[in-house]
Amino acid sequence: MIRIAFPVFVLLFAAQIAFAQEQKDKAAQQPLDPQALAAQFEKTLKYEQGDILLPNNVAALKVPEPFRYLNPEDSRKVLEDLWGNPHGKNTLGMLVPTGQSLASDQSWAVVITYEEDGHVSDEDADTIDYDDLLEQMQEDVRAANEERNKAGYGSLELVGWAAKPHYDQAAKKLYWAKRLQFNQDKDHTLNYNVRVLGRNGVLVLNAVSGIDQLDIIERDMQQVIAFTNFTDGNRYEDFDSSVDKVATYGLGALIAGGVAAKTGLLAKLMVMVLAFKKVIIFGALAIGAAAVKLYRGGKSRDKA
Repeated sequence: MIRIAFPVFVLLFAAQIAFAQEQKDKAAQQPLDPQALAAQFEKTLKYEQGDILLPNNVAALKVPEPFRYLNPEDSRKVLEDLWGNPHGKNTLGMLVPTGQSLASDQSWAVVITYEEDGHVSDEDADTIDYDDLLEQMQEDVRAANEERNKAGYGSLELVGWAAKPHYDQAAKKLYWAKRLQFNQDKDHTLNYNVRVLGRNGVLVLNAVSGIDQLDIIERDMQQVIAFTNFTDGNRYEDFDSSVDKVATYGLGALIAGGVAAKTGLLAKLMVMVLAFKKVIIFGALAIGAAAVKLYRGGKSRDKA
C-alpha cells in the first residue's frame, strides 16, 4: 500500500483548489453567450396546461397541447428580464406556443390583462368606419412619439391594419391586427389583438411577433379565442343594468385604446407598449446586472 506523506497531500490538495479556482476565474472572464443565458433562464419557468383559472377569477382558459400558460410572476420575468420591457405592467399571465424558445427570433406569446372599466356596449359594432379609425389611431401614435422618445423607447409608427377588426356578435369577442414599425426598423412587428367582452370589463389578449408570422398567428389565435372565456356570473349576458357599471366607451374606442382614446391619455399608453422584444431582445441579457443574475443563477428581485 502506497502512503502519501501528509505535507505532500496538503500540497496536492492546495494545487487542486488553485487549479479549480483558476478555471472558474477563466470561465467568469469569458463573454456570456446570450443563447445559453436564455436557455438557463427558460429552465426556471413553470409552464401549465389544461384548465387554468386566471388570478382575478373572472375568466378561465382551457389550454390545449399546442400552448403553455405562464403565471403572472413568470410572465413578468419574461417581459422585463428577457425581453426588456418597462417595469410595472401587471398581467394575468401569458400563453406561449409549445416547442419554441422564448429567445428565438420566431418566438411569440399572448399577454393577458384585464380592464375593469365597466360593461362595454357593442351597439356601435355595425357603424364603425375602420379606415377612419385607423387614421385617427395613426395620428395618436405619432403624437405619442415625443413621450416615447423622452422615456427612451424610441419612435413607433402604426403602419396599418394587418387584419381589419372583426366582431363576433354571438361570442362577444373582438379581434384585429396592427402592423407596427419601431425606430424605422425595416422589419415590421405584428400586434394581434383580442378583446373578450364581459359583465364588468374586457379581457385583453395581445400577441406580438414578426409580420411574416401573420398566417401562423391568425390560425393559432383562433384557438386562443375559442378556449378563452369568462366564468359564470362574469359573462357579457350576466350584466345587470340596475347594479353594474357601464363603460364610457364602445367598440370603436376599445380598438383605438379604450378610455385612453377618450381622455387623451393614449400618448402615455403607447409609452408602455408590451412585448417590445422585436427590437431589444437580449438587450438586458447580453450586458449588465441581468446577465450577472442569470449567470450566477440568481433571481430578479424587481417587483411589477
